[in-house]
Amino acid sequence: MSIYDDISDQELTDLLIVGDKKAFQEIFERYSRVMYVYAKNLVRDADEAEDLVQDIFTSLWDKAGELDLKSTLSSYLYCAVRYRFINLVVRKKVRTDYAASFQKLIDLGNYTTDHYINEKELRSLIEKEVAKLPEKMREVFELSRNAGLSHREIAVQLNLAEKTVKNHINHALKILRGKFELASILFYLLSK
Repeated sequence: MSIYDDISDQELTDLLIVGDKKAFQEIFERYSRVMYVYAKNLVRDADEAEDLVQDIFTSLWDKAGELDLKSTLSSYLYCAVRYRFINLVVRKKVRTDYAASFQKLIDLGNYTTDHYINEKELRSLIEKEVAKLPEKMREVFELSRNAGLSHREIAVQLNLAEKTVKNHINHALKILRGKFELASILFYLLSK
């Protein structure tokens, strides 16, 4: 039996504040079991409850010199368990939310990456076919689709009749439709 067994919580706290290890050991002996039971009822996991209580006592020893209790030692320790429990729940929720968001991003990222690669391949194939068009037809088509010029603007720039410009564009689209699905061509034209 130790002399610390009969000391009040307030006296133990005062001794703890000045760094008395035996006072700390006595506090641990008095409260660790009941704190563990309380923590286990909250977290529903024996290992987690043990870690939680251990963290509280580690923190109590580390901050003993700064300790300024506004209530009893037992109230302070029980509040510490509740506080740690709430932090644990918040961290788990954040972790769960983060994991769900990250999984969503991964899922979307895979789709987006695949989609982007497919779009890029399709665009490349269409551009190769556009490059194979007769020179004047290709020039008219690119000014229309890539530069966004109107039939009139192209006609003025290339010194062609507006009807000729329209015919070149229609003929280019007819050639491309023969090689690609309409949806692919529309995608190409609208993605510029």
